[in-house]
Amino acid sequence: MIQSVQRAAQILAVLGSGTPRLGVTEIADRVGLAKPTVHGLLRTLEAHELVAQDPDTGKYSLGPGVLQLGNAYLDGSDLRARSLRWAESLAERAGEAVWVATLSGSRVIVLHHVFRPDDTVQILEVGAAIPWHACALGHAIVAFLPEAHRARALAGELAPLTGRTKTTRTALNRALARVRQRGYAVEDQEATVGDAAIAAPIVSRDGVVAGAIGVVGAADRRRRRASRPPGGRYRACSSCASRSRSAPSSPRASRRVRWS
Repeated sequence: MIQSVQRAAQILAVLGSGTPRLGVTEIADRVGLAKPTVHGLLRTLEAHELVAQDPDTGKYSLGPGVLQLGNAYLDGSDLRARSLRWAESLAERAGEAVWVATLSGSRVIVLHHVFRPDDTVQILEVGAAIPWHACALGHAIVAFLPEAHRARALAGELAPLTGRTKTTRTALNRALARVRQRGYAVEDQEATVGDAAIAAPIVSRDGVVAGAIGVVGAADRRRRRASRPPGGRYRACSSCASRSRSAPSSPRASRRVRWS
């Protein structure tokens, strides 16, 4: 690897880790480099609008160039393009928000987000990164990976996000086996307290898991509906995911998906 490129990538990763703005000393400490080296890299990144410096504090944040690159990535995503139509339809039928995501390292990245079809204020989650082990989207993808890839995912860090997050390999292996058996994954407040989700894998024509599509909603609505016979709007997830694949659906993919 080219050292300067690697160091610049480390700086961008640090600035994208959640802290809004960081000074040169803070960045240098986090990446383990000398301040003059970090300062020089920041000036180069700033010239390309990949970072921006606050004129009042002198601290750095990600720049508009990163947003442009992100938009270009989304525009070039075949998975996102193929799932747009079905995600909209699924949100209307389920009455909940729908996310489409792909696996990137140990996280799933939300590529498309269809808002819940009501008048409430909602936050666009495109670009959100969620540890795979803490969400239905991640389970739906990892469950159908080749065994070696699945083992690598399980060997990574499995930190809890809530008190319900599965963090042991035994519990996750058991959950992934259930996903493979029924063809979809269910999440109950494992990533965010108060949220529940159901997701199914999206598989390419050659049988490779490309991502997942999921219905995301409030856990209390899930509990209220669990006591009633599920309607067609809660049985749409796998059928829509199957249509997004551009491949024939499997018996598992055609099973009815329910909140309960």
